[in-house]
Amino acid sequence: MIDAQQLLATARQQTGLTDIGDESVLEGLQHLVDALNNEAPLTERGWQSITGVLIRNLSNRLQVENYLQAHPQLLQQPVSKPTFVFGLPRTGTTLTINLLNADPGRRCLLRWEAFNSVPPPKAGELSSDPRCLQEQAMVDMSLKFAPHISAIHHEDADSPTECQFAMSQSFCAQYYEAIAEIPSYRHWLIHEADYLPAFRYHKKLLQVLQSEAPGHWTLKNPWHPLFLDALTEVYPDAQLVMTHRDPVDVVASACSLIKVVRQMFSDKVDLHYIGASMMDMFAEMIRRADAYKEKHGQDSIYDLHYSALMADPLAEMKKLYAHFDEPLTAEAADAMTTMLQQNPKGKHGKHEYSLEEYGLSAAMVRERFGDYCQRYGIATRD
Repeated sequence: MIDAQQLLATARQQTGLTDIGDESVLEGLQHLVDALNNEAPLTERGWQSITGVLIRNLSNRLQVENYLQAHPQLLQQPVSKPTFVFGLPRTGTTLTINLLNADPGRRCLLRWEAFNSVPPPKAGELSSDPRCLQEQAMVDMSLKFAPHISAIHHEDADSPTECQFAMSQSFCAQYYEAIAEIPSYRHWLIHEADYLPAFRYHKKLLQVLQSEAPGHWTLKNPWHPLFLDALTEVYPDAQLVMTHRDPVDVVASACSLIKVVRQMFSDKVDLHYIGASMMDMFAEMIRRADAYKEKHGQDSIYDLHYSALMADPLAEMKKLYAHFDEPLTAEAADAMTTMLQQNPKGKHGKHEYSLEEYGLSAAMVRERFGDYCQRYGIATRD
């Protein structure tokens, strides 16, 4: 059992800081703690890991808020036309962000700096900062417990990471639902949470990080379709990119990833629950993305197809840049080509998955998402 106030007290004691910023985010922390205490079948190691994660997120938030108190001028600096890449998980968001990250004019949120953000790193030290090396050691250690996770989703300390790790410091992120079976938190996150405080902090974090290492912010989080209205209220000039892939592959691959992650925290993982909950979550994500397009116009989100991206990545990047009237320089194109050559598909192993393991079938997925595939012209295997 864990206690929200005790977690906060520990983070305050460890950092010597007290101001958490917008205290409304503690509602999410309380929902999360209650769900973990009452619903999550965690192992002793799982409890230790989650406790550490929560204290780490609280500590980083305390440090970011403290840094902004000392440097309030940063809050006046714009975050101009940030690019957000999202879509159902396993639809090519990682390849897309890695291609965009190769562009030297762009600035991505790196894994290590999402968790250890201040003082903000300098532009020339994004891969050599001692905090980056420390995070890489932690990544390497975690892979000893689950080496096969790299075949599913590999991420180094200086890789672009999901910006939901910024939102997780407001306790409003699918990340928590991914690591534990907590239905009540999942319901709160999807149907009750106010996403605006999380995005306001998200922007503050970017304003801190860009102060020493600027660039065109380019971010990814598969789960952003859940909260596009809040995202664009905080970032009204955001460039939105949604990736699409055959849902049969998407559902099976995403379920496999969730299974592997949850097994790191629990020895009682309900695979059929994973299957059913992912199907429902993806349907809601599609519904909200469609609703956003209906409200703001079909061109308000740029659609990027996995099949086309895999067939000719550079050609798809050229189309994406052209859509947003951004120049794709020769330097950026060459860097993207080099990135592709250095990271061939399957570099970290082959990801095997099966729908049947989760109580699902291709026919069930086709029936649930057939209209979605037809609307978007998504290439399917049958």
